[in-house]
Amino acid sequence: MIRVPVPPEMLLWACERAGHDVADVAERVPQLWAWVRSERQPTLKQLEKLAKVTHTPLGYLFLPEPPDEDLPVPDYRTVSGTATAKPSPNLLDTLYTMQRRQAWLRDSLVEHEAEPLAFVGSAHLADDPDGAGREMRRTLDLGEGWAGRVRTWQDAVGELRRAIEHLGVMAVINGVVGNNTHRRLRVDEFRGFALTDPYAPLIFVNGADAKSAQMFTLAHELAHVWLGTEGVSGFDTLLPGGTEVEDWCNRAAAEMLVPAQEVRARWMRVKRWPDPFDSLARAFKVSPVVAARRALDLTLIEHSTFFEFYEGYVKRERRSGTKATGGDFFNNQNTRVGELFATHVLHAAMEGRIGFKEAYDLTGLRGGTFQKYARRLGMDLP
Repeated sequence: MIRVPVPPEMLLWACERAGHDVADVAERVPQLWAWVRSERQPTLKQLEKLAKVTHTPLGYLFLPEPPDEDLPVPDYRTVSGTATAKPSPNLLDTLYTMQRRQAWLRDSLVEHEAEPLAFVGSAHLADDPDGAGREMRRTLDLGEGWAGRVRTWQDAVGELRRAIEHLGVMAVINGVVGNNTHRRLRVDEFRGFALTDPYAPLIFVNGADAKSAQMFTLAHELAHVWLGTEGVSGFDTLLPGGTEVEDWCNRAAAEMLVPAQEVRARWMRVKRWPDPFDSLARAFKVSPVVAARRALDLTLIEHSTFFEFYEGYVKRERRSGTKATGGDFFNNQNTRVGELFATHVLHAAMEGRIGFKEAYDLTGLRGGTFQKYARRLGMDLP
């Protein structure tokens, strides 16, 4: 039996990288302690199991020292100008998957002589973000009061996501890595990211977040597309002190979802109510903290009122927590894969431009599951 030498430091790094203690990993890979103490060496098959358990590329374990794993896109997850910790394997794997999908769709569209999307990168930091937010709203064809006419936040998120995809922007919402429910994405690590491209822009929203928060993230990442700046976003507080890009995108998103004119008109009715921010949140299908921040930006409330509400809201959120729901597997694929992307891949497979194995790899679906999802989208594969 052939054994392979692996530096103990790399074994420890793989566990740490995955956010696990060595003892936890050793419960699934019992030989790990002996490898760490250099008492024996693993076989290739055993090392493959360790790589799978820690979500580490197998080749990394043969390196003499840990590689630098920086984000492949700009990092806007800052609080008072301080960058966050190293990205987790779950975030990195999600980013790499979305980049592969974007590259494939871009090549396919260019090959078929598609026109670039005029709105990608059409705005600049020197532009008025409120004006950009109104332009985004017009382009999406969202009429006045549209969010108040849908029943739930989930319905509103679905309608907004479909409107974004109708423009040609891939809009993906997922709370796990692919379809692996054991690899949950953390809201405290990131809320979303944008990958800009004139042919195949993509926005990703962390589906582990509350539906009301997902609404704002969709709009915020779309603002990144308008600005032509890709990157990962956090914007926990929506308070001043973020980067110039994030502040611009926050303002554009706020005007798109919670238009100043509509807020001022509604505020006159609800300002004396016991829960005015919750009322605004229900009307516009955003989180109460977004509604409160909007009231502050429009000078409808004092700073002290906002901070008092915000601190209480954060405490309530931490106590209640956010739980991701399961739902129908095939309905979930509309958001996890995206109808826009899935439809292009299915057409390519049906026309013989790509093999089914490549189609499986691109969508993360296999065999009968892939066939059934195709039928859900109205396509019968041969």
